[in-house]
Amino acid sequence: MSEALFENVRAARASGEWNRLVDAIPYMAFLGLRFEVSDGRLLGRMPFAERLVGNPMLPALHGGTLGSLLESAAHFELLFTASTTALPKTITATVDYLRTGRPVDTLVRAKVFKLGRRVCTVHASAWQDDEDKPIASATVQLLVLGEGA
Repeated sequence: MSEALFENVRAARASGEWNRLVDAIPYMAFLGLRFEVSDGRLLGRMPFAERLVGNPMLPALHGGTLGSLLESAAHFELLFTASTTALPKTITATVDYLRTGRPVDTLVRAKVFKLGRRVCTVHASAWQDDEDKPIASATVQLLVLGEGA
């Protein structure tokens, strides 16, 4: 990983401004992801955009964008809560699609379930209107290597 990306991670942790790091990762920027700290927890948002629709007949969000949102939230939650500045690598991601993702903003939260020396398990949940009614959830296993690991 480049020194500039390490610096973006350090700066995000120090300032609490995670969107500079999001903007440095092209696919996350394409999805329009934004992260903020709310009530001491990281909250992600994927604003609706037509390019995110997978089924225009319903219309419904593409499952790949929801999966990417959940996986990204897992990565950012690990960076937010752990002391590492190394970007984690996904080992596995299991996504459960629970409801149709409507053409509106989608919110996401993640929680580190188990943090080992090298492998971390994170659960993430995405919703649109009510956090108690998720549209998708995921369990993501991450490998943490490099600086700070």
